Amino acid sequence: MTSKQWTVTIYLLLVAMALGGVLTLGIFVAATIFHSDIYLAGALLDQYNEGILMGEIFRRFSYFIYFIALAVFAFEANEFKHVRRDNYAMVSGFIVIAASLLFSGVYTPKILAMQKLGAEATQSDAFNALHMGSEIDFKILAVALAVLFIRRMQLMFVPK
Repeated sequence: MTSKQWTVTIYLLLVAMALGGVLTLGIFVAATIFHSDIYLAGALLDQYNEGILMGEIFRRFSYFIYFIALAVFAFEANEFKHVRRDNYAMVSGFIVIAASLLFSGVYTPKILAMQKLGAEATQSDAFNALHMGSEIDFKILAVALAVLFIRRMQLMFVPK
């Protein structure tokens, strides 16, 4: 394989890993953590403590998402520089970067800060609005990652 093929392969692997991580956290981890009473002998955790666990998982995942934003920026900027431009890939790449930075740099730190204020702070309308925004951003990130992955896969098979 050429260096270009290796670069594209690693890039697609990273995008797929990010999509898998987002889907796993959103579908499986959150559903399990926030329904821990089903899986544990009795209700050991209240919703506040379940949220603390989920917040720590997202805090750790944020480092990976920062790396993904950097990788997407570097790859898509290189494609643009070498006049290998594709509107779908560029737009979805931009959305991935924006949603990643919003999630990791805005939503996660603000949610963690409100959690540190105590259980009462997580019951507020401000927290609920912030949490809803983070859920929407995470869904946008998932869709943008899927579009970016599919489009870059399609472009691999387009004759030059």
